[in-house]
Amino acid sequence: MANAQHSLWNEDLAPSGAHQRNWRWYHFAALWVGMIVAVPTWMLAAGLIEQGMSALQATSVVLLGNLIILVPMLLIGHPGARYGVPFAVLVRASFGTIGGRLPAAARALVACGWYGIQTWIGGEALLTLLGIFLDTDMRGSPLPFFGIGIGELVAFLAFWAIQLLFVRKGILTIRRLETWTAPLKVLACIGLMWWAIDAAGGVGPIFSSPSAFAPDGAKEGQFWAVYLPSLTAMVGFWGTLALNIPDFTRFAKSQKDQVLGQTLGLPPMMGIIALISVMTTSATVVIYGEAIWDPVKLAGTLSGPFVLLGLIVIAVDTVSCNIAANLVCSAYDFAALNPKRISYRTGALFTAFIGLFMMPWKLLESTNGYIYTWLTGYGALLGPIAGILIADYWLVRGTRLDVEGLYDENGPYRYSGGWNVKALVALAAGIAPNVPGFLEVSFPASFANLGWIWGQIYTYAWFVGVLVALGVYAGLMRLPSRMEGEEAQALPV
Repeated sequence: MANAQHSLWNEDLAPSGAHQRNWRWYHFAALWVGMIVAVPTWMLAAGLIEQGMSALQATSVVLLGNLIILVPMLLIGHPGARYGVPFAVLVRASFGTIGGRLPAAARALVACGWYGIQTWIGGEALLTLLGIFLDTDMRGSPLPFFGIGIGELVAFLAFWAIQLLFVRKGILTIRRLETWTAPLKVLACIGLMWWAIDAAGGVGPIFSSPSAFAPDGAKEGQFWAVYLPSLTAMVGFWGTLALNIPDFTRFAKSQKDQVLGQTLGLPPMMGIIALISVMTTSATVVIYGEAIWDPVKLAGTLSGPFVLLGLIVIAVDTVSCNIAANLVCSAYDFAALNPKRISYRTGALFTAFIGLFMMPWKLLESTNGYIYTWLTGYGALLGPIAGILIADYWLVRGTRLDVEGLYDENGPYRYSGGWNVKALVALAAGIAPNVPGFLEVSFPASFANLGWIWGQIYTYAWFVGVLVALGVYAGLMRLPSRMEGEEAQALPV
């Protein structure tokens, strides 16, 4: 590219060439199956059972949330398939050649958090497996500051080290890994569901477990107060991938392949895994008298070869999902911060080390913290970025981008010194309404009296962020530009 500068370009961030565009629809479908059949997804649906929902209520929340998130997934995936650029480059069109580093950094940090969570889950699987073989509790007494046992810390570090082996591998290895392991993971889930149905005495006892929100239930009259925040969390769960889906669609053989593959892979598979998860969790209520929402802990209650098989599948699944869903995007995003010095591999190492120090076990201490603080919280941060991307590409530019300009410091996306102030205003406008609600949920002891309205707004955090930022950005970009050097009205072909 003639005008590409080293400050904006390296080989990892360059538009994908014709020889790289070899992902067909079944590759995208397999990618989604590989990412969906994972412990965090299982815990997401299972956690709703612990919150008091029935099996059908929990499944409906998950399925509806993923039908909703499919829309921005396809809209943001379109420019990736058409122009072959990753998210960290695409975002320059709306935020500016320098300003694009801000949303890229935000997305990368969320990915680091997820990377840490997945690593913790994998370490727990290893520790549980070792404890069963040795017939002893390997966790140990809680350590000061960390709050976890020495065994848990060692297992976490060991699994973290195992994943470093994949840092040197590229996107092709990830595609192959997901394509070949996806069917095996589906079979493992079906096997676990079969065990649950058999142990619970059939499907009847599972679905007969009443909702806590039913008349005479423990949470009678509170259904919508739990359902709506849960729906927002479901949308926010894949709101991360909705942003960086161009990192994958840039390798699509055609636009049809990415649309068909995602449509067949995301909502149907998410609905199936949610149903299996909630049925199994509901069965644990019948079998053990309590809802066990963590599949690692559930596997530890089994006996015989099922334990070994289940925990091996969990460990392999965690590696493949973590690399695909978290390492790829953050590696690209970190590379975009300084393309001259940071490669894809270096960005991957940044992700691994930041995830190491985020103490992810704190986020999984309860379903409330996992679903309403972590998922809804980062949805409030990333939702506005999604709204700005959709508004810029579809409403402002009519799907037209100047690809070379995305790598040119003095090109059409320079705006004012490399920053599009209008995008920053829209981002702030999208985040601001959700901040009081986040503080109230995360720190109830200090922010318990902020007002009823803020909690209601936070209930719809991702939706509020997307719609407010989309509207503000589209409106501002239609105003005449008065800033020197700003070219907000440019519609490059």
